[in-house]
Amino acid sequence: MKPQREQLLIVGTGAMASLFAARLASVGVKVKILGTWKDGLQALRDYGVRIVDDEGDERAFQVTITDDPADCRGAELALVLVKTWQTTRAAQQLGNCLAQNGLALTLQNGLGNLEILQAVLGEERAALGVTTVGATLLEPGRVKNGGNGTISLGKEPGLRRFAHLFKKAGFDVEEVSSTDSLAWGKLVINAAINPVTALLRIPNGEILELPAAKSLMTAAAIETASVAYARGIQLPFADPVLAVETVARRTAGNLSSMLRDVMRGGQTEVDAINGAVVRAAEAVQVPTPINQTLWQLVKSLEHPHQGATVKPKEETYKKRNLPKKISRALRHPAHLVF
Repeated sequence: MKPQREQLLIVGTGAMASLFAARLASVGVKVKILGTWKDGLQALRDYGVRIVDDEGDERAFQVTITDDPADCRGAELALVLVKTWQTTRAAQQLGNCLAQNGLALTLQNGLGNLEILQAVLGEERAALGVTTVGATLLEPGRVKNGGNGTISLGKEPGLRRFAHLFKKAGFDVEEVSSTDSLAWGKLVINAAINPVTALLRIPNGEILELPAAKSLMTAAAIETASVAYARGIQLPFADPVLAVETVARRTAGNLSSMLRDVMRGGQTEVDAINGAVVRAAEAVQVPTPINQTLWQLVKSLEHPHQGATVKPKEETYKKRNLPKKISRALRHPAHLVF
């Protein structure tokens, strides 16, 4: 008798969901994807999930696709990789299909996702992980690895099955005593870089070349770190400014996911990033005027009609004298997630 294939439910059809689906399917894991994005679901049905490597070679893997939670009943392991503003919907879907002894793991950006999942599923059936893995969605169902990173998981026994699957797929996995430090460390990075790139329509690295932009990024990093310290959270780095500058330099040509969301006229994750910093600061009475301002400015850029496409003007990028490859990237839809 053949051994039963390991199974995993992935909630989401975007960049990260496609990357994890492709890499896990490539090592024999039976992947089922639950989503709502019609173009993404159709592309996955027609072609499978496609992954492009650094040399430009492409491989496709068959995965099971559905938009109906009823098709996922009895799922024991679920990986949540939707945008933060979709987490409530994802939690409700999982409430209808996750097994009683099942576990949902979120690797999403921002704060608050775990609490939303736990409110629906219960504390024992939802867990938080942190990842610095990146992904670029080239088109629906077609993804490119956006940079190697680490997946950090807590020491709960239930997470060992996830760790096993991720390691099998070639991901770098580490076990940590607490994910709070890493989650806030990532929040410092995202709160400082993402909104500045989204507002100025620039790649990550250009922040370092614009004194005013760099000053704004620095202030946001210090402010976010101050909130973490006031809440008794030890960050995974000693100097938040150096940490943010290092990431901006290392990902110089990348377009942040927040910039991509603004470019396509969609909703961003700013509520769960800068907005989350502001809300967390209120409890410890730390002023956060920079995060407050960035939060509201990015919110003002969100298009009122979801799905509408807002294309930036070509002359905007010519004036900035961006390298051609970055200028091209700005003109084509993709999602880079850090």
